[in-house]
Amino acid sequence: MGYTLVICEKPDAARRVADALSGGKSQPEPVGGTTAFRFVRKGEEFVVCAAQGHLYGVSDPCEERAVYPIFDVEWYPLDQVDEDSAGTEKKVAAMKRLAAGATRFVNACDFDVEGETIGFNLLKYACGGKEREALRAKFSTLTEEDLVKAFDGLERQWSQGLAKAGRARHAIDFLWGVNLSRALSQSPLGGGARYRTISVGRVQGPTLGFLVEREREILGFVPVPYWKVVGSFENKGKRVVASYAEERVITWAAAERAQRECLGGVGVVEWVRKSSTLVNPPVLFNIGDLQKEAYRALRFPPGRTTRVAERLYLDALISYPRTGSQKLSPSIDYRKIVKGIARMPEYATAASEVLKSGARPAEGGKSDSAHPAIHPTGEKPRHALGYAESSLLDLIIRRFLAAFGPPAKKETIEISLAVGEHGFRAAGSRTVSAGWTRHYGRYVASRDVELPRVEEGERFRVEDVNVEEKFEQRPPRYSQSTLLEKMEREGIGTKATRADIIGTVLGRGYASGEWLEVTELGFAVAEAIERYTPSIAGTGLTREIEGRLAAVEEGKETEASLVRETIRTLAEQLAELTANEEGIGRELGSALSAVAPKQTTLGTCPVCKTGELRVIRSRTTKKRFVGCSNYPSRCRASAPLPQRGSIRATTKPCEYCSWPVVYVAGGRHAWKLCVNPACPGRSAS
Repeated sequence: MGYTLVICEKPDAARRVADALSGGKSQPEPVGGTTAFRFVRKGEEFVVCAAQGHLYGVSDPCEERAVYPIFDVEWYPLDQVDEDSAGTEKKVAAMKRLAAGATRFVNACDFDVEGETIGFNLLKYACGGKEREALRAKFSTLTEEDLVKAFDGLERQWSQGLAKAGRARHAIDFLWGVNLSRALSQSPLGGGARYRTISVGRVQGPTLGFLVEREREILGFVPVPYWKVVGSFENKGKRVVASYAEERVITWAAAERAQRECLGGVGVVEWVRKSSTLVNPPVLFNIGDLQKEAYRALRFPPGRTTRVAERLYLDALISYPRTGSQKLSPSIDYRKIVKGIARMPEYATAASEVLKSGARPAEGGKSDSAHPAIHPTGEKPRHALGYAESSLLDLIIRRFLAAFGPPAKKETIEISLAVGEHGFRAAGSRTVSAGWTRHYGRYVASRDVELPRVEEGERFRVEDVNVEEKFEQRPPRYSQSTLLEKMEREGIGTKATRADIIGTVLGRGYASGEWLEVTELGFAVAEAIERYTPSIAGTGLTREIEGRLAAVEEGKETEASLVRETIRTLAEQLAELTANEEGIGRELGSALSAVAPKQTTLGTCPVCKTGELRVIRSRTTKKRFVGCSNYPSRCRASAPLPQRGSIRATTKPCEYCSWPVVYVAGGRHAWKLCVNPACPGRSAS
């Protein structure tokens, strides 16, 4: 009678589904480029397989990759459109073989836009048009209980809005990206620059625009000086450090006068004000909140957080991470989850308190129809976790427990002291009741600032008055976390794609550093977009498309109509680019020449005597080393270099071996180094 074919997104998910449905009795079965799991459940034969990500991608029918404009897109096996996807042909063939023996089909890929798209395409192309009759398994964790429940409640999806919206997004992003990128990359470059791929996308353009806008604010910022006056006061061992009542003294003369007239004086406490506030527990994580908090607490970039969370999900340790929800579904037995956490020694005390309280978790206002907020499953890791996995899991568990905690109570104290006509203010806070902060532990952002107990009228001797010149601070550059927050506020990208878009901006060399500083190339690309395709530089068009994609998902607009409208808009933008190719080429060429990597010459090669030793970075390993310019025909001289710190050549060769000597500067230290690893001077020292 045939079997039920279950298509999962990833191999680990397929294995967990098979184990859950078979009670651990499934049999692995190699099939072409994948592994399937075969078992019988309730008298019915099942085969579970994994797509291993996207096996189909969009591209244009034209074989010449330099052609633009492109307005036709088709879906192809991924190895035909992406040279890094070798092996797709075997995986697709394996899917076709498995589909040939199946009489029922189940899409068990991740229940989101990408998962729906992956499953839809496999059912449509590899399984012979089974996308309409296939059943859907919906689950938010890979625990046995949730998987069994999902397969006991299989349902048919009639609208398939998620898949249609996903396919439309892929087509639109491909059309925008390929046309704009080819137009910019093939502009006749000036300045002697070589060809280089310049990528611009529908969301990437506005994201780069945010960085450039902030960089312009920084470049145009004129720092205005001011002076900060701080006094130190003492009375019988009690010390108070207080700031001048006028936080910014705008002239040196006024600051110096305050210092002169207060030194040696007495500060009298004018008033003491105390107030109490309740600090509510934090809400449950969605993916954006998790990315921001992991950056603050662990310094994980958003992309890394997403990847690590995905691994925790596949290990059945947390729920599906790519969610926008800050709420738990009423069907989730969170007391059972807390009981599981209580069996882990490091969380036992906090989890026991949560169980005794009987409280419900604090939830935010954002919801997601597909998945609940990110939460732990209560299961123990089945294998040792690495640093990243264990750290992120700890953050998620402690946030989950903190969400059940009572409000924390803080007492704020303000003190006003007068030294003659000069006023000073001191502020402190202390925790009266820790509440939820006990559960969140080291991830709590605020810290107490203790002040001694003082009374009105109490007199303090002025120990010192310090005057420090300050300058108004320029606007801060974006970090990956704050840029992601900006994208979220502006409504561009999706919870699943924002981190990847930031990674692309960095990977293309448009910005660099922990605090994202725009490069000359980034400026040139952004300015070309602003001048010739302004709708891409702004957020309006991108937001409009996001809204219309949501309408496709809800069945209010068709995939075809949205793609047609996008093509019309795109054609108008390409006309502007084509008409201005020369100007764009000159601007990009100058920028590329400015950022082209330059080789550092260290001096004449002591081996061949005719070549020059240079600092070279390997294209394959990305490591730097010293090599001769005559390599490989006439000289093979080479030497390793430290991989950290800047390298600068000195004027004198090594006195022991005549090889070049360099300065290596790293951190706070710099030292001299002969680059010859066999230098006699090394053993002599």
